[in-house]
Amino acid sequence: MAQVEASADVPVEPALAFAVSQTTGATRYRWDRFVREQHLLGADRPGKGVRTATRSRHGLAMVSEYVSYVPPSHVGMRMVRGPWFFAVFAGSWRFTPLPGGGTRAVWRYVFRCRPSWLAPVAERIGTALLGRDIRRRIAGFARGCADPEVLAVARRELESDAR
Repeated sequence: MAQVEASADVPVEPALAFAVSQTTGATRYRWDRFVREQHLLGADRPGKGVRTATRSRHGLAMVSEYVSYVPPSHVGMRMVRGPWFFAVFAGSWRFTPLPGGGTRAVWRYVFRCRPSWLAPVAERIGTALLGRDIRRRIAGFARGCADPEVLAVARRELESDAR
């Protein structure tokens, strides 16, 4: 399987970084320019087993399912339905504390293309395109972790989760 990965160090604790990564609606679109539209399917909150419908800025649509949801350390998703050229697509986001404060966020996508005879070429192209997108996306996430409006929403979510 092909894989792309990007990381960023952000100046907030892991719980807040995780909360930023799970923002929705206008707050999400403020930092995540990759997502044109995204919403949970049949749930009010993310969690293991919850599905999400996403339309990318490229116009591609995907339904994914959380396979792990462990705040504040990691989240994993897999494609349930998506573009025909992906036989498999999955992603994970990990958040670890940095020794001097802050958080290292590491985002990874793994994928396999189809048809199998075209996969070697398609996966090289996909690695280049998805690599560019994941680097841009995590840079947006890092900006979100420094944006007072995004952080205010994420803090409210953390407070409501604590109740």
